[in-house]
Amino acid sequence: QVQLVESGGGLVQPGGSLELSCAASGSIFSINAMAWYRQVPGDRREIIARITDGGRINYSDSVKGRFTISRDKTKNTVNLQMTSLKPEDTAIYYCNVDHSDAQGWTYEFWGQGTQVTVSS
Repeated sequence: QVQLVESGGGLVQPGGSLELSCAASGSIFSINAMAWYRQVPGDRREIIARITDGGRINYSDSVKGRFTISRDKTKNTVNLQMTSLKPEDTAIYYCNVDHSDAQGWTYEFWGQGTQVTVSS
């Protein structure tokens, strides 16, 4: 099992910045990718940023140019730097890990989520 703990959510004014962090721990064998999702109550969870073990990065169109994902392999952490925040960025943000065990089985793990509210 892999545990994920997110931190850094909160209330920020439109145009402001916020950084989210996610730390993975537990029985880590091989992390294939780490990602950030977000979800507004009543809507489906959407992926907004993903970084693979090889360093390939993808962003959703809704955050491209404003958000930056980064990963520290030595600490098994992934960060999401969010700038130029808009009210429509308000959501619960989830950390996600794509992990392979020693037998080659692949699993996804999720953090508990952290609330980000963009409001004046």
